[in-house]
Amino acid sequence: MSPYDDVDGGFPVTATTAWLPRMPSGAATGRVFCIPHAGSGAAIFGNWPDGQDSVEFLPVELPGRLTRFTEPMPETFEDLADALIEALRPYLDIPFAFFGHCWSALAAYEVTARIQGAGLPLPARLFVSSQVAPQDGPVGRMLGMDDAELRADLERTIRDSGKEPHPELVSIYADVLRADVEVSRRYVVPDPLRLSCPITAIGWSEDTEVDAGQMTGWAACGEACFELLPGRHHRFLDAPPELLSLLSNGVSS
Repeated sequence: MSPYDDVDGGFPVTATTAWLPRMPSGAATGRVFCIPHAGSGAAIFGNWPDGQDSVEFLPVELPGRLTRFTEPMPETFEDLADALIEALRPYLDIPFAFFGHCWSALAAYEVTARIQGAGLPLPARLFVSSQVAPQDGPVGRMLGMDDAELRADLERTIRDSGKEPHPELVSIYADVLRADVEVSRRYVVPDPLRLSCPITAIGWSEDTEVDAGQMTGWAACGEACFELLPGRHHRFLDAPPELLSLLSNGVSS
């Protein structure tokens, strides 16, 4: 299926197509914009369905990866959020949410905070997975890695997914990962904006990267509820039914 088979005639064809490999459907009653984690692109959501219960899941393509290799990645989450808001503005016309995992949970928070600051329609909910609250970071083992260590970690991740790493692609994505790690390093938010929309903080029972107990700080960022789902750090890639139901119900309820 072409990424644009679901284009609805009511939507203008704009630069937003660079950010959304699959254009939003006019028949959807809700949207979850899914931001890829550090060093990756929209393709990581390849196992996910297009949607559930009339709520569509829309992967976001970030600059510097896949079809956007020639575009520089913004150097801060704030700049990334501003660009993403401008791109998604035409599609915030029905209930929507953001989902971010690990690194991209911070991107999702910053997008939501800047939407609130701009007086735009707020998300129905912010979903953050496997990440501490902004005021509790930056944290993460990758912050202390040099380039060789980042490359080796990327190769392990690829092998764990059942694939063999291609040296040229690993080099490219190691650079992407380094840029993303530096964005995280620069994100220091001692006094985060308290969001007016609810937050669902999602931990994973076998996560060795971010323990669910480290995520309690999200309560300072808004009205937060906490969910513990079964699985390891990257189980979200498999589109677990309990996660998809959480997302679709959070937008439609």
